[in-house]
Amino acid sequence: MNPTHLQIPATLAHALRAARRVLVFTGAGVSAESGIATFRDALTGLWSRFDAQALATPEAFRAHPDIVWGWYEWRRAQVLRATPNAAHRAIAELARHVPELCVVTQNVDDLHERAGSLGVAHLHGSLHAPRCSACGAPQACADDAPQEPEEGRRIAPPACTRCGAPVRPGVVWFGESLPVDAWNTAIRAAEQCDLLLSIGTSALVYPAAELPQRALAAGAIVAQINPAATPLDARAHHNLRGPAAELMPRLLDSAGFGAGGGD
Repeated sequence: MNPTHLQIPATLAHALRAARRVLVFTGAGVSAESGIATFRDALTGLWSRFDAQALATPEAFRAHPDIVWGWYEWRRAQVLRATPNAAHRAIAELARHVPELCVVTQNVDDLHERAGSLGVAHLHGSLHAPRCSACGAPQACADDAPQEPEEGRRIAPPACTRCGAPVRPGVVWFGESLPVDAWNTAIRAAEQCDLLLSIGTSALVYPAAELPQRALAAGAIVAQINPAATPLDARAHHNLRGPAAELMPRLLDSAGFGAGGGD
């Protein structure tokens, strides 16, 4: 069905109006609508020689720090050229209309924050929070957006300002644990929310994909917004098929939260 003609279920609009605690859980699909490449997209230039997932490991960083750091600086440059889309803005607007909103994302960009969302829990870390690979000390990003060539390049990582070891991207790599504070925030929000909105996520990447299941087990209503079917379809109360940038503003409008809508 064309998302332009998709009706927002009245029961979902009512659930959003009535909810006291809402958890918005986002994945790569939301960022992709702002033009940010996902791990499934074909790579070009230098990166076409590599599997993106193979670059996202501690082993890859130890073996080829210049390739991995160059890859993540290329990604950071792409993110900083992108702008938040209507879904990001609608999520930020939603915070004005519900008593408690928690935004949990699997994305490593800052588009939620740039759209106005506060206190976003980043389950997979952030491109904008590098840290030392040895002592873990937080490191500052360069003030200016990196001017990376489209084809990519090798870049030696900077040295830690505390111990001199190579600085690594502040993201969660394959085989690493999720940040404890972000995960605890997400679990608490999932188990206490009235309504969970799963937006632009494949529901395949664990442990993050546990969140809708925990919300369901606690009795929450779960609604999914995604262009394609996911394993969550069979259990979600509502499945809205289409782009989040189209459907999220319409969901807010249907609940009376759009421009000129009442609280």
